[in-house]
Amino acid sequence: MIRKIISGGQTGADRAALDAAIKLSIPHGGWIPKGRLTEAGPLPDKYDLTEMPSSSYPLRTEQNVIDSGGTLIISHGRLSEGSDYTRKMAIKHQRPWLHIDLNQAPAFKAATLIRSWLNENQIEILNVAGPRASKDANIYSAVLKLIESVYYLEMMNADQPRVTGYKGRHRSALDRPPKTVREAIQKLIDELSLKEKTTIANMTADELMNLNAFLGRYILDKFGLWSGNEELVESCLEFADYPLHNEDDAAAVIIKELWHQLRQTHRLRIVK
Repeated sequence: MIRKIISGGQTGADRAALDAAIKLSIPHGGWIPKGRLTEAGPLPDKYDLTEMPSSSYPLRTEQNVIDSGGTLIISHGRLSEGSDYTRKMAIKHQRPWLHIDLNQAPAFKAATLIRSWLNENQIEILNVAGPRASKDANIYSAVLKLIESVYYLEMMNADQPRVTGYKGRHRSALDRPPKTVREAIQKLIDELSLKEKTTIANMTADELMNLNAFLGRYILDKFGLWSGNEELVESCLEFADYPLHNEDDAAAVIIKELWHQLRQTHRLRIVK
């Protein structure tokens, strides 16, 4: 799991990575040119970056590569200028690097590629780079969503579910597929950590699509929807405000109801 996200603080991809870290309660940092220099003026103080002795962008770029476990470069199209220089510095210092071209890789595929790369290289401190806002007006939102998706994918790793408490119940009760939406929600609450529950509670309705892609797969597999848990499907129909066409729709109902419940209990909590 990513332990820290760093970047150079520039507008665009750099800033999106820092904002994603703040939103997800992941420590952030990195080096920035002297004077907290960016193309939009000094970087606001809320970003915990360290000033370089020099105002040089290239020196800042190189130092962030050196101080990270790996560098992720995100763009729409081929690398150029500062983004390509970042790649060259990663090669120079023999650090793992990955370029994601969002024109070639759909969001889910990109998130999956990044997660695999992070795990293969055991990267805990991630350096994120890419175009500045003046070069790509859409890069900020794209990087922000992608970093969040990678986080949710790792958080909801179906191969290694994290069970943090049983509340006095026998293990077999947790292993048995739930028959109702309420049972499914309780199982998920038992398995999610406090930080995970808080993260979900503070998501917007639009952001639930990220969970549909990742947590949905866990629900389909572990709760027997793929293998024909008809009782759970019937329960989902009672909660749904739209027709259910397949198992994915049923999983989406469970996620939405989980979100509603967590917003009542965890929305205002802050986990460092």
